[in-house]
Amino acid sequence: MSVDERVSPSRPAVLESSSWLSGLGVFAAALTVLLVRFLVPRPVGMADNGDGFRVLCGAGIPWKGKPEPFVHLAYTAPVGECDVTYLLTQSWFARIARWMGGLLGLESTLSLVVLGVFTSVLAAAAVALIVVGLPYSRRVRGFAAVGLLLVVADSAFFGYFASVLGEGAAFLGLLLAVGGLLVSARPGWWRYAGLTVLLFGGIVAVNAKVQTLMILPLLALAALLVRPAGVSGLKRWLPVVFVVGALAGGTAYAQQTVEPAKLPDGSLAARPGDDSREINMFNTIFLTIVDGRHDTGADLAALGLPASFGQYAGNGWWHPKPATRDPEYPKYREKISRRNVVEYFATHPWRTVGILDRAAGDLLTARPPYLGSFDQSAGFAPEAQEHRVPVASALTKLLAPLGFFALLPIWFLLAWRGWKTRRDAVGVALGFLLAVAVGQFALAALGDGLENVKHQVIALYCTLLGVVLALVTFARQDRLRSSSTSNVP
Repeated sequence: MSVDERVSPSRPAVLESSSWLSGLGVFAAALTVLLVRFLVPRPVGMADNGDGFRVLCGAGIPWKGKPEPFVHLAYTAPVGECDVTYLLTQSWFARIARWMGGLLGLESTLSLVVLGVFTSVLAAAAVALIVVGLPYSRRVRGFAAVGLLLVVADSAFFGYFASVLGEGAAFLGLLLAVGGLLVSARPGWWRYAGLTVLLFGGIVAVNAKVQTLMILPLLALAALLVRPAGVSGLKRWLPVVFVVGALAGGTAYAQQTVEPAKLPDGSLAARPGDDSREINMFNTIFLTIVDGRHDTGADLAALGLPASFGQYAGNGWWHPKPATRDPEYPKYREKISRRNVVEYFATHPWRTVGILDRAAGDLLTARPPYLGSFDQSAGFAPEAQEHRVPVASALTKLLAPLGFFALLPIWFLLAWRGWKTRRDAVGVALGFLLAVAVGQFALAALGDGLENVKHQVIALYCTLLGVVLALVTFARQDRLRSSSTSNVP
């Protein structure tokens, strides 16, 4: 009998005790760091870009407002009602924050300070889960914890947690989903805890915005690819199939809880996102393709639009003089479609590459300049931004002028390390993050046309989380932890 065989019965107990202690320690340390980062010397958030009314309406606060240069730290519900037509899981967190605020005497008020504290707790728990799920030494897991916190607390991302914008929920959901993936590969009850977290984080991430619905099949595939330790047959497949079914069913149910939105022509949308489809395609055509800096006539002809529309080159949907006001627009409205745009990109590969290269620069820029970080009472200028933790976003911003030449090598690193560790949960998590990053990048680059830096932030977030995990995989796996998660009878 080998030494490993003689000590193997005690390994699960040793591992479980160590995991509990390290997990609680990482959670406490991460929460302390995030709360200090959020509250000292003053709370920070992300100003409303004009879309915040959707999150506020979902939280039971009717609100009509334009883009604002300052953060509102409190929203008091006015008299009236609003129809929730857009599902954003940030609204769920906002409702919880309102309930918590009610316990503190803040009746009918959404405090972004309460919201920020609550989401900081969730973020700290997610970081702790990821660290617990990594089969590496304590030193390596410590490095991973620091790297994860540098991403989560980065100034380009952290303000979204205490905001009325949907990206904050996407960040939290993805972080929890990755933690669930890693922990679900562990033996015993850890696996079921991981699958539970994966389900919760997945529903939050998938329903964070219409654009994040594409995460659903990617997360389902990732959950199926994780190989739980010492489990085979029905014991392996039944729990994960149940979770995938619950994830799909929960998403379908959640999407049905909102009212159909109105299309630009006044009719009701049949599917999530239909209300913005024409707007997005219009902006893609007149801001991305017919931008006034290329062959406008040839581009319009390729799109089946009249040459007279050249006068609207570079004019988006909300421009004072858009093509929608042209008497000829109703005749060509059917050309403002996803199919027409996809056909253009497919038949103009070099132009498409140029658009993607510019979008890669937007992704690496990380932070739009118009979203302020402070409330007006802080005394800063309008749209002033904080830079308390600028490490990750500062590095990517330096690389932004290189576009694809900088982004593709980073993605190659994730793909390489994911393939090398494909049999481990870490490799599955890397593949998942890379797939989400590429998918979100393509959606924003080729199907939006507006606020490109902001709309690439989820892709950048996944990319940077992936970089942290990819660097971790260069370390040798911990012998005790790896054997206990791969040889359990």
